[in-house]
Amino acid sequence: MNKKTVVENAKVYGLKKVITYLDSDPDRNIPKIINWAEKYDKNGMLDNQIKKTREVLSDKNSNWYQLTKSLWNDIDDGVRKKLFENFIVNASIVGSQRQEKSRIENNCNVPWAILMDPTSACNLKCTGCWAADYGNRMNMSYETLDNIIEQGKALGTYMYLYSGGEPLVRKDDLLKLCEKHSDCVFLAFTNATLIDEPFAEELLRVKNFVPAISVEGFEEETDFRRGKGTYAAVTEAMELLKRKKLPFGISCCYTNKNTEIIGSEIYFDDMIAKGAKFAWFFTYMPVGVDAAPELMATAEQREFMFHQVRKFRDSKAIFTLDFWNDGEYVNGCIAGGRNYLHINANGDIEPCAFIHYSDSNIHEHSLIEAFKNPLFMQYKENQPFNTNHLRPCPLLDNPEKLEKMLLVSGAKSTEMLHTENVQHLCGKCKTASEKWAAKAEQLWKVSI
Repeated sequence: MNKKTVVENAKVYGLKKVITYLDSDPDRNIPKIINWAEKYDKNGMLDNQIKKTREVLSDKNSNWYQLTKSLWNDIDDGVRKKLFENFIVNASIVGSQRQEKSRIENNCNVPWAILMDPTSACNLKCTGCWAADYGNRMNMSYETLDNIIEQGKALGTYMYLYSGGEPLVRKDDLLKLCEKHSDCVFLAFTNATLIDEPFAEELLRVKNFVPAISVEGFEEETDFRRGKGTYAAVTEAMELLKRKKLPFGISCCYTNKNTEIIGSEIYFDDMIAKGAKFAWFFTYMPVGVDAAPELMATAEQREFMFHQVRKFRDSKAIFTLDFWNDGEYVNGCIAGGRNYLHINANGDIEPCAFIHYSDSNIHEHSLIEAFKNPLFMQYKENQPFNTNHLRPCPLLDNPEKLEKMLLVSGAKSTEMLHTENVQHLCGKCKTASEKWAAKAEQLWKVSI
């Protein structure tokens, strides 16, 4: 049952009023919303987030304040209001409290967000991408996607992300899900080549869908991995979304070919000018038998991104997340349902988008059953995988941990065309892990 309780409905009503109040005079009232969030967070689950938000928004000249204010200047009023309601109220306050209750009752991880692949099909063939190893004909039906969301909301999960394949191959079904689940936030990692004027109009209508556009740098770097003409299509999509006052961000995979570009000030400034409100950084992972390990970033490049992202957080009006290097802020690995999980287009429930092994399938198991099955319980029992949270990942940073968990749980490869032995996968990460360990130890001593 995912209907809100009387208490939850009262909180939702009150916070929606706060958001309406905030819209009337954002310059004056932005700091006041923090007080309201604190009032409704009676269990203190958001203490750290509230404290940090209060700190960064107290200076009206700061980049954080300018980013926040830009959400009023640059984003459609209805879209902003809907996303605020769904993200702040449902996902972060009501949802977090329901998740915690679910965790205690079931003694297992319950995620804040669920990443799922509507399809394995893609209209591009990017160098080193694992999508093809799933096979390009798999799809989860609308009914299956809808059921996952229904189950998730019952547990407190109101944040849903799509990957693939190219999720916008299924744009009609995704829009239907936005309509039905108007209380959720939906984000899609997309190559943006299928974003057009009619789709943008639909985003203005549903109001709760945000694209995270995959881009590898400028034209040379993006077209190198994604094919000639891709960067031009990406920038055209960005121009359209910005003109329509629709929020979007970027998703950047850094390799040893493009790290210095992606981490440069000129690149950050260009993406901000194009309208991006957030940037999500991933390092290239050699997942799948057709992966290109030679593209893996060096330890020096990973350290470069560590410093650059932190520097720009203090000076650039864009919200940034570094999937690996931000482990210190979330106490290590967030996968395995601790904060998120991945469901591929075949329905296999995986601990992470980069860990293609499973012991549960959504067509045979409920979400809560999967969370209690051996693989996800191995994650729960072993997290964090390293006391140095700059080495959070059980694959890239602690490959011996992943090998052990898969052995104990009996999880199998989910790659349909070319199954990959876990020893083979971990072997590709061993050298990178060892080299990063030395860098990470030095950085961790400074961090703590």
